[in-house]
Amino acid sequence: MAKKSDTIDTRHYDVIVAPHITEKSTLLSENNAVVFKVSQDATKPQIKAAVEGLFDVKVVGVNTLVQKGKTKRWKGRPYTRNDIKKAVVRLAEGQSIDVTTGV
Repeated sequence: MAKKSDTIDTRHYDVIVAPHITEKSTLLSENNAVVFKVSQDATKPQIKAAVEGLFDVKVVGVNTLVQKGKTKRWKGRPYTRNDIKKAVVRLAEGQSIDVTTGV
C-alpha cells in the first residue's frame, strides 16, 4: 500500500466538481451523508479517495447516480441540459463536512 502523503493530490479536484445543495441533500446530511456533483467518468473508489483526501474524513460508502438532462425550450427552440453525475457519500459516525466553506 502506498504511503499517504500530507499534500493534497490535484487529481481529486478533477473528480469532485461541486457540492450539490438541495432540500433533499440537506435532509441526507442529518444521516451523515453528503451529495457531490462529480465528473462523468469518476468511479466509486476515486470518489472515496478524493473525499477522504480533500476533507480528511472516513468514508463508509459511496452511491452514484446519473441525472439525465431535461429537454427544455427557450424562445420556442428545444435544447437539452447536460447530464449530471452525483455521488451520495456516507461518512463514518461522528464525522461531518461543511459544504458551505470552500476547499
